[in-house]
Amino acid sequence: MTSGSRHAPVLLGAAIEALAVQRSGTYVDGTFGRGGHSRALLERLDARGRLLVFDRDPEAIACAQAIADPRLMIEHASFDLIDERLRARGIAQVDGILLDLGVSSPQLDTAARGFSFRHDGPLDMRMDTTQGETAGAWLARASEREIREVIRDYGEERYAQSIARAIVAARAQQPITRTGQLAALVASAVRTREPHQDPATRTFQAIRVHVNQELARLEIALPRCIDALAPRGRLVVISFHSLEDRIVKRALRAAAQPDAPPLRLPLRAHEMPAPLIRRPAKPVRADAAEIAANPRARSAILRWAERLPAAGGEPRAAHVLH
Repeated sequence: MTSGSRHAPVLLGAAIEALAVQRSGTYVDGTFGRGGHSRALLERLDARGRLLVFDRDPEAIACAQAIADPRLMIEHASFDLIDERLRARGIAQVDGILLDLGVSSPQLDTAARGFSFRHDGPLDMRMDTTQGETAGAWLARASEREIREVIRDYGEERYAQSIARAIVAARAQQPITRTGQLAALVASAVRTREPHQDPATRTFQAIRVHVNQELARLEIALPRCIDALAPRGRLVVISFHSLEDRIVKRALRAAAQPDAPPLRLPLRAHEMPAPLIRRPAKPVRADAAEIAANPRARSAILRWAERLPAAGGEPRAAHVLH
């Protein structure tokens, strides 16, 4: 079985339903992964439909390139570059955008990627293995304070101080270059842990988020995604931990509020600033059947919102310039 066939996209049906796919529309999958969501989208598009996919992972890009479909466009890039990549392709607006955040099952299952504490491998953790600093290189140079703050802030780890101290002490004896080394260090520094959770879970998450600047990229991307939507276009985001979800919820809430009108400037009702999106829909979680089939779905939360039509006008379709 290939790594691609092992990957089950989370909340697949809910995500496609939330996108309300138009058969001739133009869509973006900002996190192609192994293509589960993208293939489902392509099945719902007719010959005039288009799908632009993004991914930072060269292996994911290779998987996308293996799909022989003229409707598919591929960008080896992070989704926070969506505005410039759409502009470069002459795409003015799109009918829907999907972001499935976090790390994919194939990435976790491949020891050489360094994402998992369950498989010993090099401490890499980069989403894009062609650029940037590895987790091992960062741990070798970061101060104890910086390590503590990353583990505390991005992993919500209450033993961040003890873990950072253990890392700094250990690297003075020998370089920390393997996931097994780091996992053992964390286990020695964490006194208690929730049932069924490995002591290294929060630390590995925190370092991965930091190395890949995941939260910063998400904060940049969300307003750009909303701006890229055609009227009645939809943004769908699946997150897997509270830090991601908090950013998504805050961004959607802000876009659903109109800007403050200029002070002391009389405006008619139709001239008042309008919000960009409708009030976001209620979040969606996986049901018991999906969680039983795919335990990774347990922590997933899907939020979606719809772009409002332009004031005084009918919805405008996504437009691709050829």
